[in-house]
Amino acid sequence: MSRGVGSGVMETSGFHKIKVDPFVKGFDMQLAKPLSRSVRLNGFSTCLRLEEVYWNILTEIARINACSVSALLSYVDREVHLRYGGVKNFSGLVRVVCVVHALKGRITAPDGQVGLG
Repeated sequence: MSRGVGSGVMETSGFHKIKVDPFVKGFDMQLAKPLSRSVRLNGFSTCLRLEEVYWNILTEIARINACSVSALLSYVDREVHLRYGGVKNFSGLVRVVCVVHALKGRITAPDGQVGLG
């Protein structure tokens, strides 16, 4: 198991210098705080627990689509059932939807590197 130490990562063979620090300047740990919210998915009331950063992204997607977060999540719920027969981990699906949205506009090069499109 690796363990972060200073600006390097402890590995079994020693330290590895990290080139891109995931804790960028101004990193806000509040974004990692899980929040539970009551939402209505296609008429059914439920509770969804996601980290604050995902609620922020969902709010942005809902704003772009001129709808509420509940309406957006209802759409995701309905479409995953219609297209794929459902999903076992809805909150995981929502996180992936958020990451894909955040990465939109980027392209993957043949070597697997992600760059701006």
